[in-house]
Formats: sequence, C-alpha cells, structure tokens
Amino acid sequence: MRTVIKLALSITAAALAACTRTAPRAGAEAGISPAPTLEEAVVSTDAGTLGIGAAAGERDSEAARAKRAALVRSIAARGYLRSERVIDAMNRVPRHLFVPDAPLSEAYGDYPLGIGSGQTISQPTVVGEMTEALELRGPERVLEIGTGSGYQAAILSVLAREVYTIEIVRELGERAEKRLRDLGYANVQVRVGDGYAGWPEQAPFDRIILTAAPPQVPQALLDQLADGGVLVAPVGEENTTQELLRIRKKGGKLTRESLSDVRFVPMVPGHR
Repeated sequence: MRTVIKLALSITAAALAACTRTAPRAGAEAGISPAPTLEEAVVSTDAGTLGIGAAAGERDSEAARAKRAALVRSIAARGYLRSERVIDAMNRVPRHLFVPDAPLSEAYGDYPLGIGSGQTISQPTVVGEMTEALELRGPERVLEIGTGSGYQAAILSVLAREVYTIEIVRELGERAEKRLRDLGYANVQVRVGDGYAGWPEQAPFDRIILTAAPPQVPQALLDQLADGGVLVAPVGEENTTQELLRIRKKGGKLTRESLSDVRFVPMVPGHR
C-alpha cells in the first residue's frame, strides 16, 4: 500500500483538502497548425527540442532545481512516476514560478498551495499521477479543465503537441495566460469560460484532464474526446472522498477505470 503523509500548513482548510492524494486502490484563440494523428510517428515535444518553457529555464535557480529534483525523486520512489518523459517534464517545469509568493520550501513541498479565489495548485504527487494516467506520447492535442496557476498546463505543454486550457475564474485565467506566455509555454492556449461546455470549436481532443471535481463527468467533455482518447478526472461531491477515474473511448464506447481516491476543489458551472 502506498501512503499519504498528513501535513499541517498555514493555508485554508479548503486548500488543504483540495487536489490531494488519499488512500490508493490496488485565452487567446489564434489559429494553429493541425496536429498529426496518433497513427503518425511520435514527435518529440521535449522543452529542449522546441524551446518550450525556455524563459522559465532562464529564471530558474540552482537551489530551486535541487529542491525540485529531490521532490521528483521522492514521488518516483513511491511509484507515482514511472515514465522518463513525465519525470523529465516535472524536473523541467519550475513549480515555484507558478506560486511566486511561496518560499522554495513550500513551492517544493508535496502538498497543495492556495493561489487565491478559493483555488489551489495541486499536490505534486497528484500532478504526476494524473499526467502519467494520460499516457502522452507527443503528438496529442490536450484539453485541460481548470487552469488555476497554469502549472499543470506547463507540464502538459512539454509532453504534448498542443494544450487548450479553460479557467472559470477570470482573474486566475488571465494571470495564468500571462505567466505561461512570459515563461515561454507557447503551445498553450488559455480561455476564460465554463469548463462544463469544453472547447467545442477545437474538438476533438486526444486527451482531456480535469483538475477540479464534478459530481459526474460532463457529457460535453465525453463528446469532445476523440475515438481512442483518454480522459482523466476526479469525480464526486464536494467535501467527500472523490474517485480519480480514467475513461477510454474506443469505437464510441467508454470504459472506466478507478485509479485512486483523491480530494479536489469542486468543478463550478459557468455563472460568473
């Protein structure tokens, strides 16, 4: 059995409960070039190859890299990181630049942190687990629901061809869009809007990831998932233990796999 460390922090109780691992089970809408199909050769989207996140690397520090490497090693040792590509992405993306008000010791702690508006940046273990569950090979077009700080989108950007991310809280969405642009994550597009509706004009998506928990997966998102695609989402009511699901679509049929128990902030319908 894998265990979860309980941590006490000076942040809100809601933030403590959100985006964490519990008990495991056994913006701009500019036109972009069409993505290749998954049948085509896998393309490399490593940050070093395409320059994705180059500005982030320039703003990194030796102290931050050391703390990040130690965190990633710890997550991998506990079995939540398995692929070299995901390990490399988590080592490349400087989490502290997505929580600039937090000291390095907190930025690289394995727990969620508040980012304002009642939202959080997810526990790194959860980010790693969900990213692994997407099974990204390189050419995918990914839809993320819940941009938050932009950290998960940045991880996805060095693993996939294109990332589309939706944030319902305007202040967070606009801040994340600027941060991602300034840090050089050029293959990410941010939209402020209702995640329940998805991004139909850019559908279908090879992968969809939700970083907030709906009571059930919205039908619009299932409809926007490409055949052969994978959707990863926490599902369940607020203030309860939720289920992290991986849903595969094949031949129009859906299969569901339960990955673990988690706690996330609720996915809010569009009313702001």
